[in-house]
Amino acid sequence: MTRLALALALMASLFTLPVHAQNATALNAALAASASRPAADKEADARRKPAETLDFFGIGPGMTVVDLIASGGYYTEVLSLAVGANGKVYMQNAPSALTGERGERTAQAINDRLAGGRLANVERLDRDPHDLGLPDGSLDGAVIALEYHELYRNADPQTEARFLAEMKRVLKSGGVLGVIDHAGNAGNDNGPMHRAELDKVLAGAAAAGFIVDGTSDLLRNPADDRSLTVFDASIRGVTDQFIIKLRKP
Repeated sequence: MTRLALALALMASLFTLPVHAQNATALNAALAASASRPAADKEADARRKPAETLDFFGIGPGMTVVDLIASGGYYTEVLSLAVGANGKVYMQNAPSALTGERGERTAQAINDRLAGGRLANVERLDRDPHDLGLPDGSLDGAVIALEYHELYRNADPQTEARFLAEMKRVLKSGGVLGVIDHAGNAGNDNGPMHRAELDKVLAGAAAAGFIVDGTSDLLRNPADDRSLTVFDASIRGVTDQFIIKLRKP
C-alpha cells in the first residue's frame, strides 16, 4: 500500500471514531511518524501511553501549556506535537536541578532536545515550579509526570501548597493540571521510594481549591505491590501509576 493510500485509510478511520479517540489516534500517528524524535522516546510510548493520557487531560491543538519538572523532556516533545504550531509549550526545570553531575546530564539532555530549534513552539523555563514567572491566567494546561512525589520529599511541608497556589495563579479558569505519578501505599515512607499516595494528592488539590475532574486507570499495574523503590530492576518502567485530572474553577 502506498503512503497516500495509508494516509487516506487513516483519515477514513478517524471519521468513524469518537472525537476523543480521534485525538489520541492522530497524536499517536504523529509521535510515531516524527523522524527527529528520539528512538528511546518512541520505545517508551507503548508503556507510557502519552497520547491517551493527554486526551484524558483534554490537552490538544492551539493550547498553551507547561511541562513541569520536565527533566530531559519526554513529555515536552509529546506536548509540542499535541498543541501544534499554533500552541506553545514551556519546558520547566528548576535551576537547582541543573547543577551537579546528575544536573549536568539533564542539562545536556535538554540541550539535545531543543537543539537547532527543532521544537519551535517550546520555550525553556529555568525557574522553580512554585515561581514560574508567567502571567496570571496564561495557561490552558499543565502536566507534571512522575514528579509530584518530589513535592513531598522537600523538608518544607508548605512545598505542595505553594506549588498548587502557583498552578491556580497561572492557569486560566477551567484550565487543567494533569498529574501522573508512581502509586504508593498508605503508611509507607513513600518519599525515598519516589512514590506518592493518590488520596494525599487528591486531598491537597481539594484544599487548594481544585476540582477533581477524574482519575484514570490507564497506567495501573497490579503486579507492582508498591513496596519497592521505582528504580528497582524488577519494576522500573512499569510501576503502578495513577493519573489525575484537576481543574481550576
